[in-house]
Amino acid sequence: MPSFLTNKRSRLITTAVAGTLVVGAVATTAAATLASHPGVALAGNADTSMMVVTQQQAAKAGDTMSPAQGLVGFDRVRFSVGEIQNQDDVAAAKAAAVKAEAAKAEAAKAAAAATAKAGAAKAAAAQQTAVRTPSGSPIQIAQQMLGQFGWSPSEFSCLYPLWEHESGWNPAAENAGSGAYGIPQSLPGSQMASAGADWQTDAATQIRWGLTYIQGRYGSPCGAWAHEQANNWY
Repeated sequence: MPSFLTNKRSRLITTAVAGTLVVGAVATTAAATLASHPGVALAGNADTSMMVVTQQQAAKAGDTMSPAQGLVGFDRVRFSVGEIQNQDDVAAAKAAAVKAEAAKAEAAKAAAAATAKAGAAKAAAAQQTAVRTPSGSPIQIAQQMLGQFGWSPSEFSCLYPLWEHESGWNPAAENAGSGAYGIPQSLPGSQMASAGADWQTDAATQIRWGLTYIQGRYGSPCGAWAHEQANNWY
């Protein structure tokens, strides 16, 4: 055989083999792409499938696709993979946005619950303060406070003469000799600061402190009055 024919045949064989390898790579890439994205239609999928079938038919007939044809098919598959990646990115972005909105809504819900809880606690504290701070004259305030210490109204029959004797129920009463001060004649008067900063002028603060003192030392107003009658002090 002439040498130029031998060289031409070699080039044809080389070209054919290269075309087969490129088409095989295209088919493998397309199959991998479809396997990783079931149910997703590839852009240009029909052309890619046709090219693969053509390659298979050509293989049976002993023919091959050219390298240029194989490269065109590869570009189509690469474009399809890029489209799928873009779809995945868009889906991921949407999922992240939905998750962020859900987290934001949950945080707002928690903040609203905390605010409502704080408001309820504040209202309860205000109500409790209102209950624990009766209004009226010093005598009326003392009568209303007896129940807060677990005493019956009858205890007032002892409390009234006790503080009438000590201070005349005057919040500004002060003993010039001892320095005792206020309705319960606290000695020193500053002890009543434990019941409120307004101990020098507020009758309710003085009475609350005085009843706390009586409860801790004598158990009840009648117990304190009995001691007062026996010793002229309590």
